[in-house]
Amino acid sequence: MNHPIESTAFRTPIALRWSDLDAFNHVNNARYFTFLEQARIEWFETIGEAWVTDDAAPVVASATLNFKHPIEYPAAVFVELFTEKLGNSSVVIGHRILAEDGTLHCDGHVAAVWVDRHNGRPTALPDCVRRAAQRLLPATGA
Repeated sequence: MNHPIESTAFRTPIALRWSDLDAFNHVNNARYFTFLEQARIEWFETIGEAWVTDDAAPVVASATLNFKHPIEYPAAVFVELFTEKLGNSSVVIGHRILAEDGTLHCDGHVAAVWVDRHNGRPTALPDCVRRAAQRLLPATGA
């Protein structure tokens, strides 16, 4: 995935902790998913409306991560999120972890599906999430 990040991407810094490291002074590969989760929650919180309710909440249906370059401590990194696809009950969120100098550490995407919390079945994507995700759609250039 070589997706150009537009100015519509959500960007947040990630503070590395000593506990994120493995024995080789690299960020442990499992922590990348934690960083991406934190960025998604921060983005959802910027919506300013209820994206989780007593009746509906998002679940991760799939997650892909393509490792490109290890993150070595210390480092200044950030996550960029953008919308790849909007569905009736889901949004596919593209992501990248980058260093300040532009080094790409990973890319990939997560499919988040909103489900009815009572029966576990997909339910309509909340309007507030749809509007927020539309703002993160990359420019088509058309």
